[in-house]
Amino acid sequence: MENLNLRLAPLALLRKELHKYPEVSGKEIETAKRIMSFLKKYPADEVITNLGKTGIVAIYNGKKPGKTVMFRCELDALPIEEINTFEHRSLTNGVSHKCGHDGHMAILCGLATELYQHKPETGKVILLFQPAEEDGSGAQKVFSDTQFTVFQPDYVFALHNLPGYTKHQIVVKNGTFTCAVNSIIIKLDGITAHAGEPEKGINPALAIASIITQFNTFIQADISKENYCLITPIYTKMGKKAYGVSAGAGEIHFTVRSDSNTQMRTIETTLETIAHAVANEYRLECNIRWTQGFQANENDETAVRLIKKAVKENQFQLLEKDTPFTWGEDFGLFTQRYPGAMFGLGSGTDTPALHNPDYDFPDDIITTGVSIFHHISKQITNAH
Repeated sequence: MENLNLRLAPLALLRKELHKYPEVSGKEIETAKRIMSFLKKYPADEVITNLGKTGIVAIYNGKKPGKTVMFRCELDALPIEEINTFEHRSLTNGVSHKCGHDGHMAILCGLATELYQHKPETGKVILLFQPAEEDGSGAQKVFSDTQFTVFQPDYVFALHNLPGYTKHQIVVKNGTFTCAVNSIIIKLDGITAHAGEPEKGINPALAIASIITQFNTFIQADISKENYCLITPIYTKMGKKAYGVSAGAGEIHFTVRSDSNTQMRTIETTLETIAHAVANEYRLECNIRWTQGFQANENDETAVRLIKKAVKENQFQLLEKDTPFTWGEDFGLFTQRYPGAMFGLGSGTDTPALHNPDYDFPDDIITTGVSIFHHISKQITNAH
């Protein structure tokens, strides 16, 4: 890709600007404006704004009819206070780009520059700047928006940077790439009583202990084996700091992970059944709610082959992973509906982990992401 390295400077500058002004899920208004400002320099054939509230779609049409491929990145940052002291550190208290979405946006903007200068031969390329990935709501917001329903891509792709992996290395996997994740909130209501007469009330303590114990029996934490299931206690609350009062209500939250969407549905039903049974045993009222659910990214084999070919053409290092990543990513909703794949982009063995307060996306891997995306798009939209 000619002069690609010369184009890193404006993309790195954009990335640092996005890093300085992060916005949390669903609030990415100024972030979207900054993306639009950049895209205006490389005009798409069609642009849709306010998709799922703050999302953007930029479409680059080919000269003849053909297949449609969509590439997606994320707009949102995290509610994490940054501890870095460099010049482009976050200027928003308590919010920062600790997952590298600033870098992912810069990569997609870099792809826009390539598509503007080298139009697809056939079909079209859709660039989706998606809101609210971190809380698991953004992909569904996009699908629920009537502006998006007109698109039926033949393939969908996304990447995620990977600290702990060699810079520029591309990580692929057939089947599940990232796990299904869902979080359960169990609320238990009993009867408050005097702590000296607890028998006159219904205290949820033993029920909470029983739920934790029974949930624990379903854990199979080895991702390399079948029926992977990780159930992590996240938060619990019971009663108040009033030592003369026996608590009459409590709640407990867990995050649940599985390596398949089908298995996740089974686990969800099982956990709900247990919680209700325990509540009945201890005469408690039980209310259950699920939140921040992520579908597993189940990669299509043909899509993975397209990634591998792009890696080979660029002479990048390829790693084929044996097991899925255990974190969730809402791109899984796209791979449930369309053939596609998510892949990893190594961001350095010494780079702090994702969601760490000292993490920062390395600018020198931006052009690597652009190259892979562009070569994938050319395989699909050029009539070779």
